[in-house]
Amino acid sequence: MVVRAVSDTVAAGGGTKLAIRDAALKLFGSKGFEQTSLREVADAVGITKASLYYHYASKLDLLVAIIDPIVDHMREVVDDLTAHTHDDAGIRAVLQHYLGGMIRHRDAGALCVRDAVAIINVMADRYPDLMDSSKQLRAWLAGPDASDEAHLRACAALEILGVALVSKEMVPGADDDLVAKTLLDSAICVLTAHAAA
Repeated sequence: MVVRAVSDTVAAGGGTKLAIRDAALKLFGSKGFEQTSLREVADAVGITKASLYYHYASKLDLLVAIIDPIVDHMREVVDDLTAHTHDDAGIRAVLQHYLGGMIRHRDAGALCVRDAVAIINVMADRYPDLMDSSKQLRAWLAGPDASDEAHLRACAALEILGVALVSKEMVPGADDDLVAKTLLDSAICVLTAHAAA
């Protein structure tokens, strides 16, 4: 099954490097990071182990390639904040953009839950970037001259949206549309609940 999915990736123009990453994601997710060999990843792609090393120097580098897009997405959301006004429509657009990335990376999120120790090692270098992006996004969501309550609501809204990343592991039957609708509605509710109180 992994070989067919990887063949589809290469056929769709994703290239060998992406095919390797996709195969590793599937194998790491099903067998675990430590239990998966690079030989298995290479076999799934239909390449030699030497060819795999041409693209990724180690299994850890391959794991970094799986996790980095999550951190990069958060940076992209933050870099795009100036394109939005801080009103209901702007907040919704930012939350949707953020949530879209979390949903796109649900497979990697499930891997994060299953192989937390391996992920912690990978995230050590990216942790400052992740925290900086998260801090900037929370501050923007809280709004200018925000109260402590607004900051707490912004934190809670992002935590709600973060559930999308681990939703394949926590609620495997939930499809992307259900995850998107439920979590976006919940996050907006948390951000705006004070207005109704």
